[in-house]
Amino acid sequence: MINKLQNTDIISAINTIDCEIDAIEELKSLLDENLTKALDLIENAKGRIILTGMGKSGHIAKKIAASLASTGTPSFFMHPAEASHGDLGMVTDDDVIIAISNSGESKELIDILNYSKRFDIKLIAITKNPNSSLGKAGDIVLRLPLSKEACPLGLAPTSSTTATLVLGDVITVGMIERKGFSKAQFNQRHPGGKLGSILQKVKDLMHTNNEMPILKENASMDEIILEMTSKRLGCVGFVDTNGNFCGMFTDGDLRRCINENLRNVKAKDVMTKNPITVDKELFASEAIKIMNKNKITNLFVIENKKPIGTLHIHDLLKSGIA
Repeated sequence: MINKLQNTDIISAINTIDCEIDAIEELKSLLDENLTKALDLIENAKGRIILTGMGKSGHIAKKIAASLASTGTPSFFMHPAEASHGDLGMVTDDDVIIAISNSGESKELIDILNYSKRFDIKLIAITKNPNSSLGKAGDIVLRLPLSKEACPLGLAPTSSTTATLVLGDVITVGMIERKGFSKAQFNQRHPGGKLGSILQKVKDLMHTNNEMPILKENASMDEIILEMTSKRLGCVGFVDTNGNFCGMFTDGDLRRCINENLRNVKAKDVMTKNPITVDKELFASEAIKIMNKNKITNLFVIENKKPIGTLHIHDLLKSGIA
């Protein structure tokens, strides 16, 4: 009985997925010059992009607004009911409204549609029916597929919301590409969580100034050990008479030469010359790849041949990157 039920569940799942794939395939066939016009309108907007919709369309609108805002297109969601009770005051003449309704006849959108017409605020309509109230009110209409819902009752928004979400992603990606939105800009909008840690740069994590273990290349072994111990980073970097970075010495190097007459050894005699270094603008995620590939735990950060920071693998672990 259990296996039979499981098979039934899997068949149902596959049918649901196939139904939603059909909707997305139909969506592809509906793309036309209106998409370009919509992207032009969004790109040239002097104000914000305001997403609105009721019910499940509203939930999708919230996600689209969040995606646009996080990728360089200032956007927010406005609930249709709240719009009718004062939130329309948040809309300016420079804004663009994107209204979503599967049928195009959501009564709750009427006040927003009337407001957009009265004050000549550009409106992008996303609906199945271009001849609906929403479709007729829109300056640009982006059509949703007529495919059936995956819901066996044909009622619960399933395929339609998936297609709307995909269309929202199409708009978001289109704006990312048009604006040349970069990883650095993405990082500025995602300072927290895993995304924020991945997009941190070396300069955000490196030890600088007095925290950086640096000595002259003619430093004695006593000085090296003292510097390595006091800075607690397991390494010391060295500079030449011009202040240029010229080598480094690690606690592993110390263990390897422990049997030598260390009292008479100078830094330039035991240091690793021309070690691997990185730029402060390198993403920290790339720095850890370099460490893993070369089996090292420290990197010095160089600018104009001068050491400006030190990065330890523990710094990456604490930040959540590694």
